[in-house]
Amino acid sequence: MEAARMEKARALFVQAAPLLLKQDYAGAEPLLRSALALAPGRPSIIVNLTAALIGQKKYAEAKPLAAQATATDPDNAEAWLNLGRCLELEKDYPAALQAYRRALTIRPDYAEAWSNCGNVLMLLRQTDEALATYERATALKPDFAEALGNQAILLNQLNRQAEAIAKIERAMALKPDLPQARSIRLQARMAVCDWSGFAEDHSVITSQIAEGRLAAPPFAFLCQPSTPALQRRCAELYVAGTFPATPPVDFPPPVSGRRLRVGYFSADFHRHATAFLMAGLFEQHDRSRFEIFGISFGKSYQDDMRRRLIAGMEHFIDVYGKSDAEIVALVRGMELDIAIDLKGYTLNARAGIFASRVAPLQASYLGYPGTMGAGFIDYIIADGVVIPPAHDAHYTEAVVRLPHSYQVTDSRREIAARDFSRADCGLPQDGFVFCCFNNTYKITPDIFDIWMRLLQAVPGSVLWLLEASAGVADRLKAEAQTRGVAPERLVFAPRMDQAEHLARQRLANLFLDTFHYNAHTTASDALWAGLPVLTRLGDSFAGRVAASLLQAAGLPELITTSSADYEKLALALATDPARLMALRQKLAATRDTCPLFDTPRFARGIEVAFEAMQAKRQRGLPPGAIAVDAL
Repeated sequence: MEAARMEKARALFVQAAPLLLKQDYAGAEPLLRSALALAPGRPSIIVNLTAALIGQKKYAEAKPLAAQATATDPDNAEAWLNLGRCLELEKDYPAALQAYRRALTIRPDYAEAWSNCGNVLMLLRQTDEALATYERATALKPDFAEALGNQAILLNQLNRQAEAIAKIERAMALKPDLPQARSIRLQARMAVCDWSGFAEDHSVITSQIAEGRLAAPPFAFLCQPSTPALQRRCAELYVAGTFPATPPVDFPPPVSGRRLRVGYFSADFHRHATAFLMAGLFEQHDRSRFEIFGISFGKSYQDDMRRRLIAGMEHFIDVYGKSDAEIVALVRGMELDIAIDLKGYTLNARAGIFASRVAPLQASYLGYPGTMGAGFIDYIIADGVVIPPAHDAHYTEAVVRLPHSYQVTDSRREIAARDFSRADCGLPQDGFVFCCFNNTYKITPDIFDIWMRLLQAVPGSVLWLLEASAGVADRLKAEAQTRGVAPERLVFAPRMDQAEHLARQRLANLFLDTFHYNAHTTASDALWAGLPVLTRLGDSFAGRVAASLLQAAGLPELITTSSADYEKLALALATDPARLMALRQKLAATRDTCPLFDTPRFARGIEVAFEAMQAKRQRGLPPGAIAVDAL
């Protein structure tokens, strides 16, 4: 009897094996469950069942099985790999790394374990070690396309785009259907302004997302020309494939008479664009009505900005290195009313924290200019320009519209006293200076064509750009030459301290914005420095931010609605010094009083929004659109 049962279990196990190889995890699971019922505790069956559950993102069921397998058979490398995967998905990176390394002590030639170590080390920003482990994985398994793809992602983050492109193209040759490979390549190419294959890759990615295939991570897709509807589709696909459904959380009812507890979550509480914008808001919150928490899950950089942020909040909690589950348990104990995600799906984001619910109300703000496509984010904080009412259907969140611009700014931002000369910055003594200090991935061929025509139309003019990774300057100069513009008319500004960067911007005459993904912090920097910004109103949130800033700065005349009008106005301003001077004088006269740079007024507006969110909850209402009246 026993032998027959074992034989049947073995037959089921063998039947499931090819299904696992084909990634038919749903098909393999019942076979393996039946096998396990016949042969309880058999490590090989548990290991394969765990893999089938992980493949279906049933992590809560998979983890105890993985732990059981490692306890029952501690010398089973696959069991340790499965446990590491569960821990990694929980964002318990130190424990995941330990599990993968345990697998490698058992099987030093285990390429998958080396690759998974690389993934965790990349997330921990131990980049040199991560690259070394990826190299070990691909040396052991030269056709390991997934490891090559992840290595390409890391190399792109390190601004080593040439290597990233070579790795991802090798991966694509090995596995043409490698998920998101085109997006990885396109992202790397965009970062270095390599526009070869741009139209084809973009077309394929867009078509696949429209068909319901996750062809790009949400943030990478935001950087490409797209529509709010497709951006929502991309985000929803990402959420469906990344965050398993969790049961609703029964939070206690709102406490009347208590200050509203608001928690801001970020990895960027240091000298970072988000902090440059947010610092003043933390200081301006009304402490008689609001209790402010900062939850930092990024590395503990010790700089002057971090010290200022800590001083500006009542509670600053460093949770770097903790798993999602640990952070959720800790923060729920704080009994927040509202949790604000400042990262979305950008680098070092921790959306899994919000997927498990840390607060009864959760909102997306500032860091990610688009919908998160997630039922666990209740609100997105915006304004009537970046999300007009006609666009509400493209957002899974209820839209909060602040009265001026959604973007907070810090009216204490320092501009260095240094008086830069044009010679200091490599600019010609005479001649019109167009500039754009946006990241290079925002520069697309259509906008570059316009810029080159402007240089041709304005004799002696130059285009001043921010210095980027190796090879970008030479590539853009070559692109200029193919368009009939002398390469020396492109000037590249080295990166420098924020205060000095603001000061040198006064040498420019006009900031030319990019289209599909505008200048965001960069635009408010330019306006704060007194430099007019010309933009074109785009279709999606990311392409409408500069228009929002200009409206709040009192310069709506610098917002155009078509590429032709953008080019026409840029030329008119470059050839009419009096008209441009009038705009600069208007900006200088109103800079310290306009809504864009009035941090106390912004604080009052967002506080009204927070109270409106809470009031809906107190009345038992679901999240709904909120419009804050002008203050």
